[in-house]
Amino acid sequence: MLRTPKLVMIPGPTPVVRSIQDQMGRETVAFGDPFFVQDYKEVLADLKELWKCSGEVFVIAGSGTLAMEMAIANITKRGDHVLICSNGFFGDRFIEMCQRKRLNVDVLSAPWGTSVTADDVEKKLVEKKYDVVTVTHVETATGVVAPIEAIGKVVKAHGALYVVDGVAATAGAAQYVDPMGIDVLLSCSQKAFGVAPGLAILWASREAVEKRKSLNPIPESYIDFEKWLPVMHDPSKYWGTPAINLIWALKESLQIIKEEGIVERYARHLRQAAFADGALEAIGFTVAAEKLFRAPTLSVYLYPQDANVDDLQFRKILAEEGAQTAGCLGEYAGKGFRMGHMGNIDKHTLVSAVASVERAAMRCGMNVEPGTGLSVLQQGLVDEH
Repeated sequence: MLRTPKLVMIPGPTPVVRSIQDQMGRETVAFGDPFFVQDYKEVLADLKELWKCSGEVFVIAGSGTLAMEMAIANITKRGDHVLICSNGFFGDRFIEMCQRKRLNVDVLSAPWGTSVTADDVEKKLVEKKYDVVTVTHVETATGVVAPIEAIGKVVKAHGALYVVDGVAATAGAAQYVDPMGIDVLLSCSQKAFGVAPGLAILWASREAVEKRKSLNPIPESYIDFEKWLPVMHDPSKYWGTPAINLIWALKESLQIIKEEGIVERYARHLRQAAFADGALEAIGFTVAAEKLFRAPTLSVYLYPQDANVDDLQFRKILAEEGAQTAGCLGEYAGKGFRMGHMGNIDKHTLVSAVASVERAAMRCGMNVEPGTGLSVLQQGLVDEH
């Protein structure tokens, strides 16, 4: 029996297209190589332009978690008051990070499947003065997208610094640093950028950079803005070794984004997420996120309550049928699976993934008419033209 290749349909890492893989496979050069230095400069310039940031951008070796810590470390000092807006598991990760920094933390949580809103944040900021407010743009555990632009207006009106965790959103859900009042936007390479893991990416407003200067010194070293700014201004300088091949890969990713157009890229993610959700609903699954808060980059699909589906068995069979998905977390653990639909995946990948889910559902005893989900997806893909 032929082995079925698995589509990587988890919330990240996401599939890496051939042109990006080719950049990762290039012969590595010295980080001071003038051609690489120029490439690094172009990556930084593109990130600032595409995300409309008049401040600074940082691209360093690390993970999204490192970028989270970098955000907090550079704009807070012991005793500052931080409001963490959490829509689930990954929003809560800010709590321990802030507590380790001896910050005073309050948490504003939304029920799973919904999001904290601008009105919710307004009420908290009227009650108390906060130095920093954090929001997770797309919550990977729930498939929820937060209204970051509306929240940003409220945060700015109250004079706090605004941190947006864009790990599962950046390059797939609309984000603009200056227009949305974002002071720190953090992300990484392996989600909607479609690059392999290994790069931490962070944008900082002028206000955030000035805040860092006022805190001198900070306890952290590797993630200090002040250590990296000379390198970001002149990549021939050294603080930590850059991930050379990944920076080339990110350069190719940005070229793909520019060719598609970032506005169209955001619109495509919204369309294709709706098609995928509609297809899975037609099969009998429930989208965990309420319709108003559904993310364009990933979804949480819950099994039909009357189907008696064994989660581990379903995802094992789904992998055999060709689609690798992720288990659910927290309140949804064992009740469904998480599927990414972000980055550079195309219509062929979406069709194959939905077909794999259909086959797995039938093998697990769900009452599914073959082609039910596929017909919804295919019609959507045709209608978008």
